[in-house]
Amino acid sequence: TEGVGKSRGVFWAHRGTPDENLETPIFLVYSFYMGTFREQIQISVLNDGQTLETIDAVVDTGAAYTWIPSPVLEKMGVRPLRKQKLKIANGDIIERDAGVVQIQLRGQAGPTWVIFGDPSSESLLGAITLEEFGLGVDPLNKTLIQVTYLQV
Repeated sequence: TEGVGKSRGVFWAHRGTPDENLETPIFLVYSFYMGTFREQIQISVLNDGQTLETIDAVVDTGAAYTWIPSPVLEKMGVRPLRKQKLKIANGDIIERDAGVVQIQLRGQAGPTWVIFGDPSSESLLGAITLEEFGLGVDPLNKTLIQVTYLQV
């Protein structure tokens, strides 16, 4: 059987019978809000490197893509390469332009997809970019940490 419980603010799930007293987590879902923090990034037009824009982005692992307000990207000369459908928090599906930029993050540089965000929206550093750079989130210390991914 499977069971679900909660202790110390963390929901957990396990497999086994109640008499086995198994509490080996299958997954954890934190019930408290992680909070947000910001990370300074620099972006430039891919293969340009001259026009650097420093951005104070909210780290948002709930967002798949990095999201930059469209006026910032347009001013830099970043061109949309495709349309990207996205599901937002209320469940609606939206479609936005997407392009590729060169990003500098924690002493590393590389290309990443970005979404042309709404003009008045905040910049978000999304999960795909974090994974491309081998970074994860330490929610207790509100910082990015280097992680090693499994490649099998």
